[in-house]
Amino acid sequence: MVFEGLSEKLQNLMKKMKGSVRVTEKDVKEMMREVKLALLEADVNFKVVKDFVNSITERAVGQSVLESLTPGQQIVKIVHEELIKLMGSVPSKLTYSPAPPTVYMMVGLQGSGKTTTTGKLANMLRKEGKRPLLVACDVYRPAAVKQLQVVGGQLNIPVFEMGTNTDPVEIAKKAVDHAKSMQFDIVIIDTAGRLHVDEELMNELKRLKETVKPHEILLVVDSMTGQDAVNVAGSFNEKLGIDGIILTKLDGDTRGGAALSTRAVTGKPIKFTGLGEKLSDLEPFYPDRMASRILGMGDVLSLIEKAQTAFDEKQAIELEKKMRTATFTLDDFLEQMQQLKNMGPLNQILGMLPGMNAKALKGVELDDKQFARTVAIIQSMTKQERNNPSILNAKRRIRIANGSGTTVTDVNRLLKQFEDMKKLMKQFSGGKGEKMMRGMGGFKMPF
Repeated sequence: MVFEGLSEKLQNLMKKMKGSVRVTEKDVKEMMREVKLALLEADVNFKVVKDFVNSITERAVGQSVLESLTPGQQIVKIVHEELIKLMGSVPSKLTYSPAPPTVYMMVGLQGSGKTTTTGKLANMLRKEGKRPLLVACDVYRPAAVKQLQVVGGQLNIPVFEMGTNTDPVEIAKKAVDHAKSMQFDIVIIDTAGRLHVDEELMNELKRLKETVKPHEILLVVDSMTGQDAVNVAGSFNEKLGIDGIILTKLDGDTRGGAALSTRAVTGKPIKFTGLGEKLSDLEPFYPDRMASRILGMGDVLSLIEKAQTAFDEKQAIELEKKMRTATFTLDDFLEQMQQLKNMGPLNQILGMLPGMNAKALKGVELDDKQFARTVAIIQSMTKQERNNPSILNAKRRIRIANGSGTTVTDVNRLLKQFEDMKKLMKQFSGGKGEKMMRGMGGFKMPF
């Protein structure tokens, strides 16, 4: 889970502080010492930590805070605001050229996920109604051109390439001309990377920049490299000048040092985050939402957006009707599980709910094998059994287990989960939110 260790520590600290009726300057300084340690352990840049802690202390020890009726809550609010400020205050969107095509140049080190991210970005822009062209300018890494072609093929997005024996600057120049003639409004150039920042790499990127004059240069950084990611971002910005950062593998970054430091060190915004391996796993970066997630305040807006893309509105209305009339079947259950699975990893989804403790989400994973088992069990039932599970006696359960290649225990467990889901939905449709959240604590998803 993103920021796992840091979230847990900060959430515990905030909880303790929030409940304080009386707070002294000494309490604030003690708390800030713990915040400082938590951030340093999360691999956040030392100077960033120092400035962050100083800003909070300065605001928190003011008379209006310490003498207010809820000093603890006021300090939590300050920490939340400073976290947002640290990550960029407002989301930074891509900008477009007034005269198409808009050219984006993707840069970064080898292994940062640059080629895959190039495809993800093209996919996102196409969903917004744009017509992207991918350009293969990495002529050094073995099979780099082929990799981009595979990504383009999966997305059905064209790839411009001229093999590996042509100068990348020439390829980029011809690609832009091709885009103009074929009326592509977006050109995304996948450039070469190295294992580290060197003169040769920078000279080539500078030549590319001078020739095609990209509208934006986007640096792709592997967030799991922590402090190294921050150093790489600083080097690229200093030598090339970047317009934005894309943090990849954020779902595997339990510390969060890169996300909390790159913006402060480079002064350049984080525009997107990669939170998975699918070509749809690229999200705009919202500093306020990320700060809320870190402090356990949830991220309901992102959750709603994910649900809107994964769930069919007509199906949702039909489901709600079924819940009210108690006609929710195992087929409906399976459909809901599939749509929930489409929203992304379960621990990320649950992490967006307010009050969800980072510790409680450890080990909550989306298991494809178990999901396949669930599908096999339900599909081994007759239509009558799926509509009315109460008729499933011992003999029928043995038949279903044999037909699905599972055990009777697996069948019983699934039926128990189905009943739990029905109870949960009943509570939800009755507006008993608190009761529902309690119910979720003991409810285990069938994958």
